Amino acid sequence: MAGDLPIPLYEHVKRRMAEAILLGEWPPGMVLPGEVALAADYGVAVGTMRRALADLTADGMLMRRRKTGTVVTGRTPQHSLRFFFQYYRLHGGDGRLLSSEAVVTDISRSPATADEAALLGEEPGEPLIRILRLRRVDGRAVMRSRIALVARRVPDFPLEPSLVPQRLYLHLLDVHGIRISAVRERVSAGLATAEDRADLGVPDPTPLLIIDEEAFDQTGTLTIVSHHRTLTDDHRYVNEVR
Repeated sequence: MAGDLPIPLYEHVKRRMAEAILLGEWPPGMVLPGEVALAADYGVAVGTMRRALADLTADGMLMRRRKTGTVVTGRTPQHSLRFFFQYYRLHGGDGRLLSSEAVVTDISRSPATADEAALLGEEPGEPLIRILRLRRVDGRAVMRSRIALVARRVPDFPLEPSLVPQRLYLHLLDVHGIRISAVRERVSAGLATAEDRADLGVPDPTPLLIIDEEAFDQTGTLTIVSHHRTLTDDHRYVNEVR
């Protein structure tokens, strides 16, 4: 079962190091300690640390310099699928990555419709977990999302809004061994509905960017179906294929 797949230790180390870079705790130009010292700091074997460093170097977040060592580049691949599940792609007008907070307003479990079942490759009536979520930037709601996933694949998923993890893709990887490996998006435009206006605090009419998203796991199985409705007056939604 997917939930029984172990997560390699180097992946956990790499994630912690990437977060330090993306959040600015390790600024561009910082020279990291040697592999032995880093391994001791993280409590892992040198080989594990070496693999994490190699992956971050391949991603462009670190570089090796002769006579200097391993240096933080300041070039963060926040658009790549490797980091998609950790850092949502909302950017300010100046291009900087924005920190956002995901707040679940409702979560329920109900049968899949015929259309949903066909899309997910399930039988009609298969129980789905449905999440309604607002994403906030600096306290302002900028995105409404409806998210659905097959309940059978995520046993014991919390059904209390306050307990739903902020980083859903990361939770799927850590707890259930489900790695989101591909994402397909269809982008369109539309006007805010009454529900949008109430949740986002905008007048009628207000234009929105609409993103229909399908996320596939490491086996190519459609895992999450999402519908996002987002404002773009103060930020941009950035998608880049590398």
